Amino acid sequence: MAWEEWEQAKAAVAASGGGDTGMRLNSVGPGESGGADLVVRQDDLGAVGHEAFILHGELNKKGDIAAAGSGNGSSGSTMQAAAALKSHHLGLGSELETTVEMWTSQVKHVLQACAHISNHLDFSKKMSQNDDEAIAASVSGHSGPVPVSALNDYFK
Repeated sequence: MAWEEWEQAKAAVAASGGGDTGMRLNSVGPGESGGADLVVRQDDLGAVGHEAFILHGELNKKGDIAAAGSGNGSSGSTMQAAAALKSHHLGLGSELETTVEMWTSQVKHVLQACAHISNHLDFSKKMSQNDDEAIAASVSGHSGPVPVSALNDYFK
């Protein structure tokens, strides 16, 4: 949720009096399915991270069309065409060169974003699993129901 949406939601709650009939920020709205709790499943994190990894690989292979696979952006066919146009004093050559440089820069930024997403979700998945195991180990040591005071410690 964007900051502006959050502020609008808070204003709507304040305008409605914030009572039971007003909007609640920690639950779904009327007619929407689901519960009030945020649920993150290991499979969901893994699937999104895997898709980001696949996108990174495909973009890395296919995103270098401007340099025609040269890898460095200076010797591909598009850059050779730009150099040839510039050598004939055509303005299109420098514009084509600028386009290749911008394209290459943008592809690198998207590749970095995909790598960041994939790595972050892999890390989040592992940390969530570790947290779940620690909580399960802590709770399983008790006989009977866990007291509310013990559960409350997890939310601080």
